Order: sequence, then structure tokens, then C-alpha cells
Amino acid sequence: MTIEIRVPQLPESVSDASIAAWVVKVGDSVTEDQNLLELETDKVVLEVPAPAAGVITELKVEEGDTVLAGDLLGIIDETATAAPAAEVTESASSPAAGDDANASPSVRKTMAENDLSGSDVAGSGKNGRILKGDVENHLQKPAAAAPAAKSAPKIDTMLNTEGREERRVPMTRLRAKIAERLLSAQQTSAILTTFNEVDLTEVMRLRKKYQDRFTKVHDIKLGFMSFFIKAATEALKRYPEVNAKIDDGDIIYQGFYDIGVAVSSERGLVVPILRNTDGMGNADIEKAIADYATRARSGHLELNELTGGTFSITNGGTFGSMLSTPILNPPQSAILGMHNIQQRPMAINGEVVIRPMMYLALSYDHRLIDGQAAVSFLVKIKELLEDPASLFLEL
Repeated sequence: MTIEIRVPQLPESVSDASIAAWVVKVGDSVTEDQNLLELETDKVVLEVPAPAAGVITELKVEEGDTVLAGDLLGIIDETATAAPAAEVTESASSPAAGDDANASPSVRKTMAENDLSGSDVAGSGKNGRILKGDVENHLQKPAAAAPAAKSAPKIDTMLNTEGREERRVPMTRLRAKIAERLLSAQQTSAILTTFNEVDLTEVMRLRKKYQDRFTKVHDIKLGFMSFFIKAATEALKRYPEVNAKIDDGDIIYQGFYDIGVAVSSERGLVVPILRNTDGMGNADIEKAIADYATRARSGHLELNELTGGTFSITNGGTFGSMLSTPILNPPQSAILGMHNIQQRPMAINGEVVIRPMMYLALSYDHRLIDGQAAVSFLVKIKELLEDPASLFLEL
């Protein structure tokens, strides 16, 4: 009996997906729920499990193909047994005769166009399988790193204009979607940014005093982000318009606090959501962020973890940014930008002292949030962080 492998149902916000990588080939024996391939959407990479145990007898699509929900991907024969490796019929996913590249036909074609062999590219897939991204990463390496004997790549991948090299690399789906959303946010929202600065002396004192105990009890380090998320949550309670959104001419005031935290990954920036932050402690927040960061970099975030959200925080300070104007994450109406902590001279009570200072930026949709509310919201975050005891006393 044959079983069809089909694209699973995609959420309403995701229209299609592309085949990122097959991890099996025709002739492979698989078990039920074993991962067969990876689908890349504009938000996350999804694994497609085997609907039944059996042998892969046919693959209908290749890596790089675009598919829709319900599309046929391949066939499993429940009654067949795996043939010896030497007798497996060559298929869309098996290497061509005489080709030592463990890759799909589309990937081998790209490698051939760029005069690459299986020994040139390190495969990151199962059993060393070479994926499309592996070839792209290899081509993006400095030209000097390539063996001198290799011929110049084809013009569609590497252009040479008056002796100066250019590389043409297709956008990933995630990068293309990020570009589309950022442009849309600027075109459909009246974005304005207000700035302030915060003295993190007390937050740093608390971290230093309780770090060892906190780590021992919760098995996670006490970072800065949990303080900022708790401060933002308390400020959102006081200024509900910052937690609201515009929908078809109406304002929706959201009585819950789902805060997105921007996380950088090789595929681009993703913003997983911490749900109901008003009920989370510092340890809960730190553990959730650490988990999201790990899975974002491995491409294993779930779609429901990237949708929704009432407010966002981005921390350019981790890369050394001193000041920036973050762009909204629609339909949210505001986003907080954190930056680098710098020891700076400050005038306090008539004396000049050195304090750990951070610039804060709040970008907001001026159609919904007035300047006074935005400034007051940012000032409240500043006050809560400069007196962190008030965070736990809800003052």
C-alpha cells in the first residue's frame, strides 16, 4: 500500500513554502514520524514527518521548489523493503553516476555551474548531505579562499565588472519577507521615535549581588532583558494605548501582554513572543529567551511562537549599537530599542560621577499614540529600571 507525503496545513499568514532540504532519498527505509524534509516559510523552518513506516519510492519535488499546503511531496510504500545501497534506482535525490556530491539535482546543478565538487563544500545535512545553503555559504566566502586552479564562476552567480567582483545571491524567503514588512511598516504607519537614557546602576548592583544565587536556584543567568521586559510590561499597564493596535479604522485595546523579543539568526531576524509577561518572573523570562535564541539559530521555532504579540523589544546593544530608530512590527503600535551600556560622566546632586548609561528609543505609530503618552511611557520604563525594587512592588 502506498502512502502520500503531502505539505501540512499552513497557517493563514503563510501562503506557501519552499523545499529547504530532503533528509531522505528514494530507497530509504523510514519509520513513522521520522523527519523526511525541511520546509522553509517566510517565518520558520518546518519539519515534515513520515505519515507511516515504509520505503521512499518516489520524490515529487526538489530542493528549492515552492509548494502549497496539501501539495504532493513524495510516496512511501508500506509493504516494500529497502534495497541494498548499490541497487537503489537513481532518483531525483540521489547523486548522478560519477558524481561524488551527496546532494539533490538542483544543488548539484548549482555546484556544476560554479565548478564545485562534493569535496569542495562541507555538507551540514544528514550524513553530510550538501544543502543549498551550504553552497551559498561557500560561494559567499572571499574569493582568495578559493583554490587558485578553479575557473571563474558563471555570470549569474559571480559577476566581474571592470575587474571588480560582484556576487549575486538570491534572497532567502525570510530575508525577502523582512524587507517586505519593514517597507510596509514605513508606508502604512506614522512612525515617530522618542529617546531617553537610563542609569542602570541599581540593575547592575542587583545582578552582581544575586547572580550566583539566582544561577544556582534557577539554572540560568540573570540578564538585563528580564528587567526590561518586566519594566515594559508595567509601563504597558499604565499606558494601554501603547499596547493597542489599529484594525480597519478601530482601535483594539489588548488586555494582555505578549512581548516579542528580536533574536538574530543566520537566516535573519526573528521575533518570538513571550506570552502573558505580566505573570512571568525574571527566571521564567530568562529561560524563555535562552530557549528561543537556541531554537531560532537552529531553525526550530514553531509558527505559533512567531505570531501575535502586542509590543516588541530589540537590543542592538549586543552588537555595539549606541543609538538607533527601530521600525515597528505591524500590527503592533510601538517597539522599544535597547542599546550599548557605556560608562559616562553624569551630573548627580551637583557632582560629576561615572554611571553605566544606556540610550533608549521608542518608535511608535503616531496615528494611535500621542507624543505625551509615548514620552511618558518611556519615562516610566526609565523610572522602573533606575529603581528596580518598584518592579516587584508594582509601584
